[in-house]
Amino acid sequence: MDDRGHTHLIELHNITKSYQVGAVSVEAVRDISLTVKRGEIFGIIGHSGAGKSTLLRCVNLLERPTSGSVKVGEVELTKLSQRQLQAQRRKIGMIFQHFNLLSMSTVRDNIAFPLKLAGLTGTAARDRVDELLKLVQLEQHADKYPAQLSGGQKQRVGIARALAANPDVLLCDEATSALDPQTTNSILSLLLDINAKLGITILLITHEMQVIRSICDRVAVIDKGEIVELGDVLHVFLKPEHPVTRDFVDQVSDTSAASVLLEKRQGRLLRVTYVGELTYEPILYNAVKQTPVQFVILQGTVSRMKQTPYGQLIVELLGEDLEIDNVVAALRKEGLEVDTL
Repeated sequence: MDDRGHTHLIELHNITKSYQVGAVSVEAVRDISLTVKRGEIFGIIGHSGAGKSTLLRCVNLLERPTSGSVKVGEVELTKLSQRQLQAQRRKIGMIFQHFNLLSMSTVRDNIAFPLKLAGLTGTAARDRVDELLKLVQLEQHADKYPAQLSGGQKQRVGIARALAANPDVLLCDEATSALDPQTTNSILSLLLDINAKLGITILLITHEMQVIRSICDRVAVIDKGEIVELGDVLHVFLKPEHPVTRDFVDQVSDTSAASVLLEKRQGRLLRVTYVGELTYEPILYNAVKQTPVQFVILQGTVSRMKQTPYGQLIVELLGEDLEIDNVVAALRKEGLEVDTL
């Protein structure tokens, strides 16, 4: 899976994290190795208790791995003294599920807090805060307190604060799971925008496939402390191999409705997948129209994975075997992926 041709900003090698629970040692994360490329949005998805939060916190050493090494940029964090580590952590911003804002400080002061810690004050700090308020679209709310803000606005403050010291990496710990769907979409759009404008690398954890599908380039699926599947989001989403991955894909695709329809089939059942501009072409119609084969669309999805359009149809083809073979060959020749169900 590793691609050494790209610059890797984060490298985790053989990360294991154990906790002592009474007399028993419990492994939350077991021998995980993965790399995140500079500038990408990388998602880690897993059910509750799978180890994803522990793994994310190993990246900035909020959790120190029991064994293994963590490299961010060219620096191996696991070898640093506490003081050196504090300096390196400024290059790693973090946003949290429950915002973690200072309730007695205004929006402006919350965003300025990391700058103060880094010794930046006066006009330079004020200008930086103004720039960030504009980026997260909160200029009118600068003097409000967290209690006066909606959940989405609080998370925007959290994002601005995490970006204050110009980090190379933004870690997102279930950043949208406390928000409603509409607010979630606006926060995901903001993260996409920040990634595009600033080129910042984003590593996020979530239990929602919709988050992965909306903004991530690559995804790792974690289960019982181990990575069970890893790859480009489009590939993992359209061809999930592990049962846990299939569970997550089912969250955002209506496979149960199809199964009722499939029981009544008579012809040959196919899953047809198309990606990119092919999504908008009448390829199925064209492949069938010159033949005596008839088709029935039992289920269809047209959607987007980040910026890439894709579609998936479950179709029943009715006709002679040879004619159906010809239709399948024509679809594949046009670049569609066709699987017999």
